[in-house]
Amino acid sequence: MKKLILVIFMIICFYVCLGHVSSLVIPEDALRIRVIANSNSEYDQNIKTLVKDNIQYKMYDLLKDTKGVDEARIIINDNLNYIDQEVKNTLTSLNYNLGYDINYGLNYFPSKEYKGVTYNEGYYESLVITLGEGKGDNWWCVLFPPLCLIEAEASDEVEYTSFVKELLEKYL
Repeated sequence: MKKLILVIFMIICFYVCLGHVSSLVIPEDALRIRVIANSNSEYDQNIKTLVKDNIQYKMYDLLKDTKGVDEARIIINDNLNYIDQEVKNTLTSLNYNLGYDINYGLNYFPSKEYKGVTYNEGYYESLVITLGEGKGDNWWCVLFPPLCLIEAEASDEVEYTSFVKELLEKYL
């Protein structure tokens, strides 16, 4: 009987936790980054990923000690030439010659569902890198607060676990 009550309790907790996750909201003053691929071809998606990886690390280095959104804005604006040069260097090393565009300001983001959370479409303050014609799938994340920059710092050896799953395995 105790096991049944525990299982019911854990299921309720699991659904309550899911409810909190689905209501996650990005702060209004968040700064985003977006990299849009030329197309959805495997080649163009790989180029997007390589640009994203490089820029994500560079942005982490630039913003890791930032204390507020205003300071982050200043750092991004002051480093647009540096960011442009990094994108150019990455694309040149890959012999990619379809061009690119970098825009920092209010940019349109389509609606996106990720890990059960729906992010609303709209215009958001962001750094957008468009590769070629920009007709492919994109990657985006939050620059500040540094939600995606933490990924740049994380080790490949990180192991993700589920507390609820561990409890279920322990008691069932």
